[in-house]
Amino acid sequence: MEEIEILSWMTLDAIKKAADVVETVGDLQSGHSKSVFCVIEDDYLELFYSDAGSNYLRHYENKDEFDVALLDRKEESGEAPYEEDHAYEEEFEEEEEEEEFDIEDESDKF
Repeated sequence: MEEIEILSWMTLDAIKKAADVVETVGDLQSGHSKSVFCVIEDDYLELFYSDAGSNYLRHYENKDEFDVALLDRKEESGEAPYEEDHAYEEEFEEEEEEEEFDIEDESDKF
């Protein structure tokens, strides 16, 4: 990964216009930064916009490194998908199976 500081959002916007945007993470309206993950030919890039610090352009070596960075940025911003606790669900299903009982016809008792 290589990183260079970019002084102007206009420069980042010009790069973004020339690229194929894969995903945007964050929002400058509700937060202090936004990352635009994009591809230009064989180059995997992250355009980082910030209103609280420096802006930068990151170049990733390959798609795997790019995908890991995208997932990390989502986790940092709270946009990562929620993973449910499947162990709890399995335990609950086992308890339900144990509690099952036969329902007898009790109509003759009344």
